[in-house]
Amino acid sequence: MPKLILVRHGQSEWNLQNRFTGWVDVDLTKQGEEEAREAGKNLHGIQIDYLFTSVLKRAIRTSELILEELGINDVPTERDEALNERHYGDLQGQNKQEIGEKYGQEQLHIWRRSYDVAPPNGESLLDTRERVLPYYKEHIEPLLKQGKNVLVVAHGNSLRALVMYLENISKEEIASLNIPTGVPYLYEMDVNLYINEIKYLDEE
Repeated sequence: MPKLILVRHGQSEWNLQNRFTGWVDVDLTKQGEEEAREAGKNLHGIQIDYLFTSVLKRAIRTSELILEELGINDVPTERDEALNERHYGDLQGQNKQEIGEKYGQEQLHIWRRSYDVAPPNGESLLDTRERVLPYYKEHIEPLLKQGKNVLVVAHGNSLRALVMYLENISKEEIASLNIPTGVPYLYEMDVNLYINEIKYLDEE
């Protein structure tokens, strides 16, 4: 039976600095590298047939460290900006706390968590979903239907958009969903893509 494994990249330099990152291509912190290796450890025993990542280095580096931990280097891989983080527009590079102080906590929460409100010159989660889902349906679903195991290493919002679809989460409920960095999220499916089990893979 196919498995779909989602991993949000390990902590990035701007996660640590509490900045809106979006499409800015920042790297992992040392902690982020450790989170990626830990994700690899938690995937031991699961065969990875295909790998998909965004084109941003924090996702690519996380995937490299996962595969290194698993001792594999020949997995067919696709990288596409369809899986990139949500674009935060004018907020990119800004400190989240300072934005909250400037515009108010309610506006900060709306920009961060609402489904269909985009920050200035940026994307909403709805916009992100509209590029993630066609890519998923065209490139990833056919592999799952063939019984393949697929690892997707991407970002908080691109993965939230995908989880929203897979688990039929409402636009109201999605506001409270947070995907932790570096913890594999496993879907056990059948070849008709019916989900039998969903769980985080961690040692705790």
